[in-house]
Amino acid sequence: MKRHQYLSRCHAEANQALETAMEARKRVVGRSVLKCQPIGSGSAAPSDRVTNVDLEKQVNTSDEWIAQRTGISNRHLLTGDGRLSSLGAQAATNALENAGMSGEDIDLVIVATSSPDDMFGDATSVANQIGAKKAVAFDLTAACSGFMFAMITAGQYLDTGFAKNAVVVGADALSRWVDWDDRNSCILFGDGAGAVVMKSVSEESQAGLLGFAMHSDGSKQEHLTLPYEGTLQTLNSGHQPTKGGYSPISMNGKEVYKFATTEVPKVIKEALENAGMVPEDIDHLLLHQANIRIMETVAKKLGLSMDQVIANIDEYGNTSAGSMPLALDEAVRSGRVKEGDVIAFAGFGAGLSWGASIVRWGQ
Repeated sequence: MKRHQYLSRCHAEANQALETAMEARKRVVGRSVLKCQPIGSGSAAPSDRVTNVDLEKQVNTSDEWIAQRTGISNRHLLTGDGRLSSLGAQAATNALENAGMSGEDIDLVIVATSSPDDMFGDATSVANQIGAKKAVAFDLTAACSGFMFAMITAGQYLDTGFAKNAVVVGADALSRWVDWDDRNSCILFGDGAGAVVMKSVSEESQAGLLGFAMHSDGSKQEHLTLPYEGTLQTLNSGHQPTKGGYSPISMNGKEVYKFATTEVPKVIKEALENAGMVPEDIDHLLLHQANIRIMETVAKKLGLSMDQVIANIDEYGNTSAGSMPLALDEAVRSGRVKEGDVIAFAGFGAGLSWGASIVRWGQ
């Protein structure tokens, strides 16, 4: 038997075994299988690379202090006239090439971002740049949970038949909103973008989005904010609207850490239960790249090893909505993530919002 035939048979047998196990456990209707597949990935990051040593010249910190507490050594920043929409479009273009598609094949473009070039949204610009002329395009704002929420949203449109092919982009440039004199926050954030191409399928047995769960708690919003702060201006009529502006990112690191390490393992287990699966079914764990210690704690609580955790926080830091697809693309292109592998995604952050999805990669 030829090698490719053998591998194809192995993939088919593995998928059949997973399907049998999932059928044996009860799926949760409305939060389980969506008839779609992720079939291509892409990413892009600015060329300007800022090291921890560079930040030693900015604030009272050290390379060792940052690396030990966060797992971050570098981050990439948009500078000058660099545009987030261009970064997102490059990631989307790379994903289309990886999937063997062009922009003309795309019906839906969703851009998850909290830092668009245009306050009215960047999705239409991204769609135009990639040649997705017939696609409907819109932004989705859910901060560090944004990409995962956007994948689930795209999955709903693909499952219903509204769209056949979708591009989902996660992109952020939070360096624009960082206080570079605040050593607690400026060490964390970088800029970057990632994207996946998803297609609809006709049968549940072909589905790649196997289960999901999503939550928000606005009572804890104060722990991670980027608040509006307008400047008062007086009109000739005496009315006093404000001129738009925002304060820098404000974060209560201890509370966010406690929230993440408590809620993320729970929501992954919930998504697994919705899919009729258990942690032992997971090949890879892909979390929002916020802090390596969070990843270690979540993996431990799920009974997974760090060898199963996909991470590139060392090089890119926290790129918000860009973090998961950027790390995913590296894992796909390196061959670490293979066709048929099961990935547990989990996003968490501002809102506070959090969620998880269980995804089988590829066709």
